[in-house]
Amino acid sequence: MTLESWIDWIAGYGDWFYLVTFVWTFFEGETFVIFAGIAASPAFGILRVDYLIACAWIGSFCGDNLYFFLGRRYGHRLIARFPRLKPGTDVALDLLHKYNTGFILAFRFIYVVRNFSSFACGMSNLFWPRFMVLNFIAAGVWSCTFAGAGYLLGEVFTKAAWPIKIVVLCLFATLIALAIRAHRANKRRVAEAAARESAESKAPENSPA
Repeated sequence: MTLESWIDWIAGYGDWFYLVTFVWTFFEGETFVIFAGIAASPAFGILRVDYLIACAWIGSFCGDNLYFFLGRRYGHRLIARFPRLKPGTDVALDLLHKYNTGFILAFRFIYVVRNFSSFACGMSNLFWPRFMVLNFIAAGVWSCTFAGAGYLLGEVFTKAAWPIKIVVLCLFATLIALAIRAHRANKRRVAEAAARESAESKAPENSPA
């Protein structure tokens, strides 16, 4: 999908796009928010950036707290039924125990692990109101960061001179490369946790009677 077709798609929803933003960010979507931020830049002016940030903020916050609730209420039962959730959840719990507040504030920026983080927090002994406060702050930073990045990109690529565009493009490419590297590292960490879990589960079977 080209940028022009993406902008046309957003424009087709009109004000309903803010509801789409809430629903989309309820699950995930920094790429979505970046492109929406481009549409909110003065270069296009299709969206209001403050409304966009608010909807992404609330959607992300509500989604995380639903997963927290599922972890708190049904966590052990869900892992027993879906064992593939356990390695990622264990990694997230380990990071929570190591970094606590820092992890809660940062996990939505940690690829792969973030998919398990709110669920894992719910399974811990973390006080829910404390999680809500920290997560609300983190959701605000997340929505402002990605909507703001899109907003600035929209401005740069429509108004800036070519040398500035090249610098911004190189910076953006560097950030993408770092994100891919982090994604692979965290995916490897989850895979290693799964391998350890599998080895531990087979150990009693192989032990002498």
